Amino acid sequence: MKRWEYVQNKVVTIETASQLRELYRLKNQKTVFTNGCFDLLHLGHVQYLAQAADLGSKLIVAVNDDASVRSLNKGENRPINPASARALVLASLGFVDLVVVFSSSTPLDVILALQPDVIVKGGDYNALDTDATSKTYIVGSSEAKSWGGETATIPLVDGYSTTLLLAKK
Repeated sequence: MKRWEYVQNKVVTIETASQLRELYRLKNQKTVFTNGCFDLLHLGHVQYLAQAADLGSKLIVAVNDDASVRSLNKGENRPINPASARALVLASLGFVDLVVVFSSSTPLDVILALQPDVIVKGGDYNALDTDATSKTYIVGSSEAKSWGGETATIPLVDGYSTTLLLAKK
């Protein structure tokens, strides 16, 4: 298989990701899940994703579709890149195993479909926060706990965010 085909094949539907997740489970491979917009991939994203991948055997990344990015009020001209491009850029990273695009305001439906072993978010979230209305609450954390999963956070890289990069014009 050509490299570009390999990258393209890593971008899958939620249904396909769920089937592959079951295969990983049968092989006792620990699945890590994270999500985000990943509009302009930068060093902070790459370091975060690499560290997330280190928490298990397989890393699945869920990417907000364009409409859900707009609903998050990230900025007037966001997303910069369409979801299809953002997904392919993420899939090109060797430590990312699967990428799915989701359309809701939170990734809860994806989390419920995949039932990952670990849900990871950046250090601006709190893995111990149990208040689902809090800005630092990790969506899916209580559900993950119900199936024996866990949540984790990874420190952010100072000075790197898409918003900061766009402000540097």
